[in-house]
Amino acid sequence: MTVQELIDSGMFDVVNTGKGMERVITKPFCCDLLSIAMGRAPEGCAWVTVMGNMNTLAVASLADAACVIMAEGAALDDVARKKAADQEITVLKTEVPIFEAALAVWNMLQAGAHEEP
Repeated sequence: MTVQELIDSGMFDVVNTGKGMERVITKPFCCDLLSIAMGRAPEGCAWVTVMGNMNTLAVASLADAACVIMAEGAALDDVARKKAADQEITVLKTEVPIFEAALAVWNMLQAGAHEEP
């Protein structure tokens, strides 16, 4: 599943559309501790968090996350929103809890794995 396909699913609202819309999402990743995310977020992940500041975007860039999903109604602050646009980082949002957002991504990935090419 690509970032664009995740957006097209309608499960998440778009905060910012970045580059790499055709990037394949490898797995969901849940973490709100930036130091852990920096070292453990897998490349190409859909990172689900409630941390909506500029440091989150820096870690997403360093970890090479495919996108960031703001869960539980969390929002990017104004500085982070501008930074996401400047750095072309795709940020999505949802009102659902972190686990449920990550599970939705996981389920979509599993459904895609069973489709015939």
